[in-house]
This record gives sequence, structure tokens and C-alpha cells, in this order.
Amino acid sequence: MKIEKQLELLTARHVDLFSEDELKKKLEIAATEGRGLRIKYGADPSAPDIHLGHVVGLNKLREFQDAGHTVVFIIGDFTGMIGDPSGKSATRPALSKEQVRVNAESYKKQVFKVLDPEKTEIRFNSEWLGEMKFEDVIRLSSHVTVAQLLARDDFSKRYADNRPISLVEFLYPLVQAYDSVMVEADVELGGTDQLFNLLLGRELQKIYGQHPQCVMTLPLIEGLDGVQKMSKSLNNYVGIDETAKEMFGKLMSVSDELMWKYFHYVLCRTPDEIETMRAGVASGELHPRAVKEDLARSVVDRFVGEGEGAKAAEEFARIFAQKKLPQEMLELALSAEKIGLIDLVVKAGFASSNGEARRLIQQGGVRIDDEQNKDIKAEITPAEGMILRVGKRKFARIGF
Repeated sequence: MKIEKQLELLTARHVDLFSEDELKKKLEIAATEGRGLRIKYGADPSAPDIHLGHVVGLNKLREFQDAGHTVVFIIGDFTGMIGDPSGKSATRPALSKEQVRVNAESYKKQVFKVLDPEKTEIRFNSEWLGEMKFEDVIRLSSHVTVAQLLARDDFSKRYADNRPISLVEFLYPLVQAYDSVMVEADVELGGTDQLFNLLLGRELQKIYGQHPQCVMTLPLIEGLDGVQKMSKSLNNYVGIDETAKEMFGKLMSVSDELMWKYFHYVLCRTPDEIETMRAGVASGELHPRAVKEDLARSVVDRFVGEGEGAKAAEEFARIFAQKKLPQEMLELALSAEKIGLIDLVVKAGFASSNGEARRLIQQGGVRIDDEQNKDIKAEITPAEGMILRVGKRKFARIGF
């Protein structure tokens, strides 16, 4: 692929790039030497699920791979046990070694739904960070000043508001930058909230005598609420390992305006394709619901399997348009004794706690045989074939 064409493909959909001229030069040198570039991407395994927000970066990594480059996918098992503000006003909770291990294994399995395993190098930053002695940490810390760290936006705001910042948090961007040195990254990708850390990697590489990496940031897309960035902790996410039914239903709930971002950043539809669809909706030739269904089908086909989107669409229509029950649902075995409604919702797995079940009931999200029940003290006498419904997409058939 010609350098100009590569550059056009690889720089599409980015937010920040330092810099296009440097990237072009790196591509030219790599082509001359007959090798690919090393593209670094770091993931903090704070949760075991990869969602469509992560796919924005994974799509770009795959484009680099398709152009002949190698992705160095760093799972931050060591930094995951430290915690990181990442644009927030408080630190992420530190994880145990066992939590990190379980989440990391799940990450490894899921990323290959997008990445080419033959062109992916999976690394754990505990390989080098776990071997460092305290004198190594001090030596590394000497390369960065407090003033430099306070230039990071979330740090500066917290400092100005007299809110605490621990030394551990100051170390996080430093060790993330050191990862770039250890894997000799040519390019590093990340979300816009990681710009400071990525640029620090450039500076540290210079100090260690390496050519500084190019830095590219990609947008943080909003989750299902259309307001905050997609996040599992905010429960506004679509996981790529979810069932076709769950994935399709969630995507059909997004706003008409937000769906265009998902077409652009998740499915990588071209601006011309998206503009054609937009024009069709504006003229009345296309109904927004039909376009959204195309989005949902396409995402399900990509992550669950070809043809699964059509099946999910049929089931969705059956439940929401035809007001029928799903063909497949949870079978919940109970005794004939009365059971509290809160306990029933939790037992079905439709709420993770009594508190969550109580909120769902009070908000009118729980139905028994299609009868809404808002009484948190209600006791249910189970009957064979009774249907418990929670929210729009969760059903259970009760049996003995």
C-alpha cells in the first residue's frame, strides 16, 4: 500500500495526532527497511468486559495491522493494581492480583474479535514493572517534575480545589510512559483522556535514547444514555461478548442522533455512506427506526456471528411490536411457597442486590404476567408458567 494511501487510512477518525509528518516519516523508513511499525495500545483490566467504546480504538489498531504493522497490546496488570484518575476526580479502586488475572484473560479472549492474532503481541506490564527495585523507581521518577505532572488537567483541577492527590497517582502516568520505552513503541493510541500520559511516553523515550513515538488519540463515544462516555460502571454500555438479543435491544434504545456516531466509529462506515443515510432520514425516504435496526443488525453480525442480527431483529419485533413473549427465556425453578417480590427478582438474576431490586420495583420496571407491581412488600404465590418480566428485555418463566 502506498504511503499516502496508508496515511489517509490510518489518520481517519482521530482527534489528536503528534504528528502527521512524523508518522509519514516513520512509515517511509519502515517501508524502506521492509518492516512494520510497533503500535502500542494499553488496556487497564479494571473490568472483564470489552464494550463498543473500546472498539473505537481496536478498529484503528486493526487498520494498522491490515497495513502491515504489529500491535503491541499491553494489559496493565501491574498498573491495574495501582489505580488511575483517568480524567476523573477520584482514583480508580486498586484491584487484587486475582481480579486482574481473571479480567486480563477475558480481555485476551475478546480482543481477537477485532484484532488479528497473527499480528498482535500481547504483553503484561508486570514483566518489567514487577522486576523494578525501589532505586529503579527513584531513578525513573527523577526524569519528571511535579510541575510537569500538574499540567495534567485532572491533577491541576484537584490541586486547585485542594483535593488530595497521592504520590501513587503521580507515578501512574510515569510507569505508563515507561511501558513505551520497554516495548520500543513507534506509535501509541489511546482515548482523548489519555493524551497527557501518551505525550509523556514521547518525552521518556527521548531521555532513554529512543525515537519518540507518534501519539494518536481517538474519541470517547457516549454510552446508551447519550451523555456520559460508555462505561460498564455507569451501566450505559454494549459489551461485545453479550448475547445477540441483549446487544440488539440495547442498540435499538440509543437516540437517533447518537446512532450516527456508532455507524462512524464502531462500524467504520464512510462519511459519504452516513451522509446518504442522514439525507434519506431528513427527506422521509428512510425511517430512523429502520436505520437504527441496520446498525443493530450489523453490530450483532460482527460480534456474535453472521445472520445473528436478523434473528435478533425478528425476536425484538416479536416482543416489542407484536407484544409476544420471547421464544427463549430463563426457566426459573421455585417451590410452591410464597416468595417476596424483591427476593424473586434477585433469585432470577435480574438484580444484583435487594437494593437494586427495590429500585426496579418502585420505578415500575417489574411485571408478573404483564401486570405491573410497584409494591416492594408484595409476596408472590408461584404458579406454573407464570412470567416474570424486569425492564424491557429480561424474562423468566416460573416452574416447580
